[in-house]
Amino acid sequence: MTHQVLARKWRPRDFETLVGQQHVVRALTHALASGRLHHAYLLTGTRGVGKTTIARILARAVNCETGVTARPCGQCSACSGIDAGRFVDYIELDAASNRGVDEMTQLLENAVYSPSAGRYKVYVIDEVHMLSTHAFNAMLKTLEEPPPHVLFILATTDPQKVPVTVLSRCLQFNLKNMTPAAIASHLAGVLDAERIAYDAPALALIGRSAGGSMRDALSLLDQAIAYSGGSVAEAAVGEMLGSVDQGWIDAVFDALASADGAALVGVADAIAEAGSSFERVLDELALRLHRVALVQAGVRVDDASREACERHAKLFAAEDVQVYYQIVIHGGRDLPLAPDPHAGFSMTLLRLLAFRPETGDAPLPVPAAGSGGVGLASDTSGGAPRSPGTAAGTQALQALRAATASRSVRGAAAPGAAREASEPVGASDRRQPAAAPEVMPSGAAAPQGLRVNAEPVSAVPSVSSRAEPSPAMSVASPAAHAPPVAFDGDWPALARRLAATGLLGQFLQQSELLSVDQDSFRVRVPIRPLAEAATVTRVRELLSQHFGQPVRLQVEVGAVAGVTAARVVEQERGERLEAARESLETDPFVQSLLSDLGGRILPDSVVPVPGGTG
Repeated sequence: MTHQVLARKWRPRDFETLVGQQHVVRALTHALASGRLHHAYLLTGTRGVGKTTIARILARAVNCETGVTARPCGQCSACSGIDAGRFVDYIELDAASNRGVDEMTQLLENAVYSPSAGRYKVYVIDEVHMLSTHAFNAMLKTLEEPPPHVLFILATTDPQKVPVTVLSRCLQFNLKNMTPAAIASHLAGVLDAERIAYDAPALALIGRSAGGSMRDALSLLDQAIAYSGGSVAEAAVGEMLGSVDQGWIDAVFDALASADGAALVGVADAIAEAGSSFERVLDELALRLHRVALVQAGVRVDDASREACERHAKLFAAEDVQVYYQIVIHGGRDLPLAPDPHAGFSMTLLRLLAFRPETGDAPLPVPAAGSGGVGLASDTSGGAPRSPGTAAGTQALQALRAATASRSVRGAAAPGAAREASEPVGASDRRQPAAAPEVMPSGAAAPQGLRVNAEPVSAVPSVSSRAEPSPAMSVASPAAHAPPVAFDGDWPALARRLAATGLLGQFLQQSELLSVDQDSFRVRVPIRPLAEAATVTRVRELLSQHFGQPVRLQVEVGAVAGVTAARVVEQERGERLEAARESLETDPFVQSLLSDLGGRILPDSVVPVPGGTG
């Protein structure tokens, strides 16, 4: 068998032909030129990045008959013997199969003897992390102070498993993964030297599939030559690797640009019929979106998809490309959770279409400053206006338009409007909540210092005549006050009677009552999450159910300094704990035990009995 695989035939013999790893080449070259060699090296990195190759080059460099040099001749008996694996002073040990303490002891016993044919005895221990703990311990002393003619080169793919006692005795080099461009360039040079025809896009496919390993890339190149019948064609390599047809990616972009949902589903069906991997399609789609974003940022993309990327960069806005990229990334992550891959992939494509910006809606008008109107600001950046994203947003918009249309009539006819206008701002604010100048989505947290009003939905919004209404969110407010609620003013006691749990319970326990006016409660909570619109609405419904009539609830966020239900509970617990301690200290039986046994009461061990007085 005379054929030699490309991975062995094209293994570098010197530092000049080594692809990548320039940081390692530079350090070793300077060390060899200056004679400052370390006695132990640790090479780390994934498979196929050059760990064993660098070890062999270094062994030739220190044993070459021309002298210790960074450029071994490659012709002398030492260089050729190391290449062929027959040099007696070059020992390669596979730690995966020689991991015991006996093998390590034998190696170290032979290390004390002088080299037979070379200048140095070079021990290369591959996958050194596989050694047992006893084997590591056996080599520590020799690794720290070896004979002057011994050079250790350790290699591993998992440096985390190497003991720190070994790491501290070695000069460590972390080898990097090869970039796809570097791999493709090297493969092109190999094929030119072998006089084999190839397509440049095919080498790019191999470079991406190699995963940063040059050895894997050369093995894939051997397979591609055999698959293509003596050449390296793009179509054959794509079929061999199961690569994604770029026509599908173009079809997805074209369907998105034309908002054609049926075409997107058709692409998913075609991919399913071809038996391609949906994960790979999503990966390729994410890569294409990345290239489109680069083109939009003014970066030149030099690959086969450059023309398509430039065309798509003009069809989509930059912010939409970013949204699409996130959807595709998350779609690939969630694909295993789908009922089947086809359904998950189809939903990802339809999600891209669902988040496509609307272009047919007219911008919403913005009310003039000081008009007291309520509206949603439109996009003033020159782009297409965005419509509300949810049904709730549409309903809120309709309600606001109706409120704005009838505001002038209701403002004139509202009971007490003249009286409120003549009163100070604080008095009006205590009596009823101000009109809401803006609407936040349901569930959004109220900003610090703002108020949130939760009132019955069926009522008509009330309007305050104050010149500067304070920011608030109001669903609606009754046109007139309902009868006063039967409330004694004890908010902590009310919180106990309601006995709510979860977030509602925390709201009632941590809130402070500021004022109450007939059917309107005004409270303050210490943190913003408790003032979310959904929570405030649920508390209002709970209060309405308790009092048997609709109530209004106004919530502020700020420091709570008054009496809360939580502080009352804590105070009562402290009183019961103090009473329990006093009871123990005055109990005759306890005092006799302490006197007879010489003991003492540990303060932290006293726990009051629940429901008792001590």
